[in-house]
Amino acid sequence: MLVMLTVMIAIIATLGFVKFKQIQVAIAQGAAFQPPPEAVTTILAQQEQWPITISAIGTTAAVRGVTVAADLPGTIDRISFESGAAVRDGDILVQLDTRSERAQLAAAEAQRDLARANFDRMEGLLSDSVISRSEFDRATADRRQTEARVGEIRAAIDRKTIRAPFSGALGLRQVNLGQYLGDGAPIVTLQALQPIYVNFGVPQQAAAQMKKGGEVRVTVDELASAALQGRITALDSMVDSTTRNIQIQATLPNAHGELRPGMFVQTEVAVGAGRNVMTLPASAISYAPYGDSVFVVSDLKAPDGRHYKGVRQQFVKLEGSRGDQVAVSAGVKPGDEVVTSGVFKLRNGAAVQINNKVQPANSAAPKPENS
Repeated sequence: MLVMLTVMIAIIATLGFVKFKQIQVAIAQGAAFQPPPEAVTTILAQQEQWPITISAIGTTAAVRGVTVAADLPGTIDRISFESGAAVRDGDILVQLDTRSERAQLAAAEAQRDLARANFDRMEGLLSDSVISRSEFDRATADRRQTEARVGEIRAAIDRKTIRAPFSGALGLRQVNLGQYLGDGAPIVTLQALQPIYVNFGVPQQAAAQMKKGGEVRVTVDELASAALQGRITALDSMVDSTTRNIQIQATLPNAHGELRPGMFVQTEVAVGAGRNVMTLPASAISYAPYGDSVFVVSDLKAPDGRHYKGVRQQFVKLEGSRGDQVAVSAGVKPGDEVVTSGVFKLRNGAAVQINNKVQPANSAAPKPENS
C-alpha cells in the first residue's frame, strides 16, 4: 500500500508540473501576441476656405396660390381644363349653366329699350312744356333702373364663367360635368411656380445677420441638380415666442418647375467671410458623448522597442458639414494622415495596414444615384 501510494503521489506531482509549465508557456505566448494590423483607408488633411453660413430647414411656398371656387351657385355646363395643366391669366376653367340668366337678360333688355324710347319721348314733350318736370324725372329714373338691371344680369352671367385669376399650374380637378356647385365650392387649386418662395427660421441671435437681398443657397435631396440660388426678400417683424426664431422669406427662380409648394429643403445663408478649416470625410469622425475624435497614422514604438505603423486617437473640434465633408477647426494639422474608414474597429496605438484602392465618399456636393 505504501509503495502504491508513493507511486500515485509521484504521478500526480509529475502531471501537475507538466501542466504548470504548459500554463506558463501559454501566458508567455499571450503576452507576446500582437494582433494583426487592421486594414484601413486614409487621406491627407488639407486646409480649405469655407464660407461662414447659417443652415436652416425651409419649406417652399407659392408666390401666388389659390383654390379656385364658384362665385355663384349653379350647375356645371362645361369644363375647359385638365388636372395638372398649365394655364394663363384669364383662361376659362369652368362654365356654369346660364340659360335662366340669359332669359332674364333678354327681358331686361326689352324693358331697357322701352324705357329709353319713353325717355326720348318725354324729353321732347318736356321741351314743349307738355309734361311736368316730375314726369320727366320718373322717366329718367326708369331708364337708369332698367340699364342697371341689364348690367346686374350680365355681371351674374360673367361671374358664372370661372377663369384663371393668374398664370400658373393647376392641381387635381375636384368637380365633374353636371355637378351642382354651391357658393364657394372648390373647383381646383392654382399655384404660380415661377418664381417661388422659401420660408425658413433662424435663431433670434442670428437675426441681425439676416439682410434683405442676402444670398441664399437651397438644396433638395430629391433633386440631383446643383443647388439653387436665391435672395432674401422679406424678414418677419416679430420673433416666435415659442421657438425664439425669426421667419425669413427668400425668393428663388424656378424656371423648370423643380420646386413645388410644400417641399422640404435645406437652406444656407452666407453671413461672413470664409474661414480656414481642415476638411475630412464624415466617415473619418468617431462620434462619442465625451468628444469627437479621429485616428491619425503615425510611426509608433512597441514596448519591445520595435517600430510599427499605428494610429493615435486625436480629439477634434468640428465646425459644420457640407455634403460628404466635415470641417475640423482644431486637432488636425495640414498633412496629417487621417483614417477615413474602419475607425470603429480601432483603438489608440493599434497597428494598421493602409489600402487606398477604394475610398469613401468625399464630395462637397454629392449626387446620389438614386436621387
